Amino acid sequence: MTVPSSHGAPAEDDLGFLHVYREPSRPDAPVLLLLHGTGGDEQDLLPLGEMLDPGAGILSPRGKVLERGMARFFRRIAEGVFDEEDLKRRALELTEFLDRARERYGLQGRALLAVGFSNGANIAGGVLLLHPGALDGAVLIRAMVPLVPDPKPRLDGTPVLILNGRRDPLAPPPEGERLASLLREAGARVDLEWIEAGHELTASDVARAREWISTVGRSRV
Repeated sequence: MTVPSSHGAPAEDDLGFLHVYREPSRPDAPVLLLLHGTGGDEQDLLPLGEMLDPGAGILSPRGKVLERGMARFFRRIAEGVFDEEDLKRRALELTEFLDRARERYGLQGRALLAVGFSNGANIAGGVLLLHPGALDGAVLIRAMVPLVPDPKPRLDGTPVLILNGRRDPLAPPPEGERLASLLREAGARVDLEWIEAGHELTASDVARAREWISTVGRSRV
């Protein structure tokens, strides 16, 4: 077992995921759960986390599913077609990781906000819909509907920002609209915003997410 580093060195231990953890530097700072897209790893979104809130804590796991050698958080059957049973299992696995991380790193009372891109946004959406209360909010960048749970959860005002691209061929605009509607029906407080872009992450995404996190990302204490 390696000891997690607050300086960004990856650690894999009984928490269950290869991950990076960095301590928050402000008493009221949130912890950002950084969830990479297909082919990323636990280092991939660290620069984004720094741009969004330099004082925030960072918890950045690596997805455990491999697709042609590329890390993902859950399997898919084809482009845009998800393996829902695997998604359910992986969402539970990630939720259990978050529970252990809260205990290990003393994060009780800290707002835990997911920041997910593409596949990372979709697993974050799955956690929101399947395990209400596991996250205190989420920024979902280039997100799709991960699944439609039955019954729908009660999200009781959980804040969610969806940032999707108007010209995105992988997560087309109807997907963003459907996801926003699904989350609102479950009681989440959803902001859906359109970026003049495709599937790529842009400076506009960073600026809007930074503004949103500064508003909602306060300590729960």
